[in-house]
Amino acid sequence: MRRSRMKITQIKSFQIASEDRPAYFIVKVETDVGIYGLGESGIPFWGAAIQTAIEHLSELVVGQDPFSTERIWQHMFRGSFFPADRVYCSAISAIDIALWDIKGKAVGLPVYKLLGGPVRDKVISYPHTDGDTNDELIESCLKAVSEGWKFVRWGLPETGEHISSPFPSNGAEGRLDPLESINSAKEQMSMIRDAVGPDIQICFDVHTRLDTTNAIALCRELGQYNPFFIEDPLRSENPSSYRTLKRHVDLPIAAGEQWASKWPFREVIEDELIDYARIDLCIVGGLTEALKITHWCETHYIDIVPHNPLGPVSAAACVALCMASTNVGVLEMPRRPNSFDTDLFPVQIGWEDGFSFATDTPGLGVDMDEKIAASRPAKHNSYPPLLRRNDGAFTNW
Repeated sequence: MRRSRMKITQIKSFQIASEDRPAYFIVKVETDVGIYGLGESGIPFWGAAIQTAIEHLSELVVGQDPFSTERIWQHMFRGSFFPADRVYCSAISAIDIALWDIKGKAVGLPVYKLLGGPVRDKVISYPHTDGDTNDELIESCLKAVSEGWKFVRWGLPETGEHISSPFPSNGAEGRLDPLESINSAKEQMSMIRDAVGPDIQICFDVHTRLDTTNAIALCRELGQYNPFFIEDPLRSENPSSYRTLKRHVDLPIAAGEQWASKWPFREVIEDELIDYARIDLCIVGGLTEALKITHWCETHYIDIVPHNPLGPVSAAACVALCMASTNVGVLEMPRRPNSFDTDLFPVQIGWEDGFSFATDTPGLGVDMDEKIAASRPAKHNSYPPLLRRNDGAFTNW
């Protein structure tokens, strides 16, 4: 029996103030049968640009059948002749994730079952552990371990006055000298490894702050502490730069959180220049594109470690992908689900003893209170911290 065709009727955008993170940028896609889906954009700092892109893409999407995710994705990505850039891919991501949410709700199944069904029952996850001082960092890591997390994670330390709350920073300036930072990172890694012991995994995020020479030096210093991976040691504009790093470093490397669509991943997957793929579902093009990259990685035995620094909608999409995929290393989960913004997101995914999991709720298993979202508007544009070296030169945040 032929299914009656559902139609997309409207796409709403919400840029919502958060307690301690970047503003959420949530998209709600509505249909003519009352079913709606939620998606999230991965670059909330660029809110005004993302909003304009979504309004433009709505001209292609409204009136379409939400089950036609691949056709809609192709129209959004290639429909203006020029392929979508990072801004448009972030908008596409939010819309695409919302369409998968609609499909799950329409057939009464959780999204992970639409993606192939459960390969695993739960997904090992890591939190964000941090601190303004080494003592605070150690305390944060020990607290995470006591709560049941099996991983700890922090980033390359700044070398000037620490910007303790970068969201929103409105361009607050800090300092990061590469050589000083590498020395501090080695000290921190030694202290944390002694504090948490050999069985807790360590993820270390360089956040694209180093050039190749300094990244090689950092990895050589940290190897003795057996980190699970070194994340984004190099700037993202030139994926070929990982070829040089691979020749000199034998630590596991994770990269890809800033790459939009499958094409920037091509070289690092095909030539096996990375060990873990940091797919950001809210930048790369949503679940439709992330699923392709995941399967591509599988052919090279590269595990995915999805980049998930955002809110409950992103977390739900990432968990769905991981539960349905064979090649998963670990999932970023900055805060324990259901421990924050529960008035705004009254329905979230589950978490227990260091593992995240999707419920059997149809769709993504997450919901948003639209009235509360409308009452907490955030700025359309803001900037992350600006870091400079000792000589005044600008470096990546």
